[in-house]
Amino acid sequence: MPAMLPARVLVLGLGYSGRHLAALLHAHGMACSGTVRDPANAPDDGWVRHRLAAGEPISADLREAIRTAEALVCTVPPDAEGDPALRLLTEALSDSPALRWVGYLSSTAVYADRAGGRVTETSIADATDETALKRLHAEQQWQALAQARGLASAVFRLPGLYGRGRNALVQLAQGKAKHVVRPGLVFNRLHVEDLASGVLAAMQRADGHALYLLSDDEPAPPQDVLGYAATLSGLPLPAAQAWDAPAVAASLRRFYTSHKRIDGRTTRAALRWQPRFTTYREGLDDAWVHGDGRSALR
Repeated sequence: MPAMLPARVLVLGLGYSGRHLAALLHAHGMACSGTVRDPANAPDDGWVRHRLAAGEPISADLREAIRTAEALVCTVPPDAEGDPALRLLTEALSDSPALRWVGYLSSTAVYADRAGGRVTETSIADATDETALKRLHAEQQWQALAQARGLASAVFRLPGLYGRGRNALVQLAQGKAKHVVRPGLVFNRLHVEDLASGVLAAMQRADGHALYLLSDDEPAPPQDVLGYAATLSGLPLPAAQAWDAPAVAASLRRFYTSHKRIDGRTTRAALRWQPRFTTYREGLDDAWVHGDGRSALR
């Protein structure tokens, strides 16, 4: 049976994913607030925003939000020492009597290249690059906190996120799209609204220490996504580049070295969750209807 949803939720990191999550939770009757590094420069979507920055004291309002939150979700990227938000809030979280569930948004980058093979919830997180090790360290820190406090927890390992305002249509319109091709390469994606609905479903089944894989239904080549966006908008495609060409930045080339497919059927069964945007086509159609990419045509 689904558990009762928390009355108050604190989102650490009101960035792209955090704001979408807060909007969905609010729509389901939950009181949400969140943290940002600089409230003056953060988008104002109507949420209570608490400043959280290294070297600064935690405000009384943020301490009260921690004390009264029944659930907490962290979207903050890790650094060399793990999760920077958790590091700043460890002491405050020791005085959070209402807290019963914590969730951490991680990445499928923790899995090494599978040469096109599938990754499931039981796959070993075997990537050894710096990005993966940072993610794994942060996951372990949140799991350790949950175990020490007797809280339920969930780690969400996610593929690349996209949605309105952040997609191939926008990249084409801004002239920032990269048409990089590695033959045979495919990978999954996840619409940010489906991420939010997946986290909501997990909150309703807050028990034990769970690991979830949320993704769309169609691992696809990146050039297919870009081509669909170009067809939809009428914007021109940039010239294609081989993924290992000298002109391709090393940071971008690393993105094309891992070839794997996400198989999250166990997650879907456990959460009784299905993505609304089952492929990139539905997601880009939605973004186009809501104006993404049209500015370049005016």
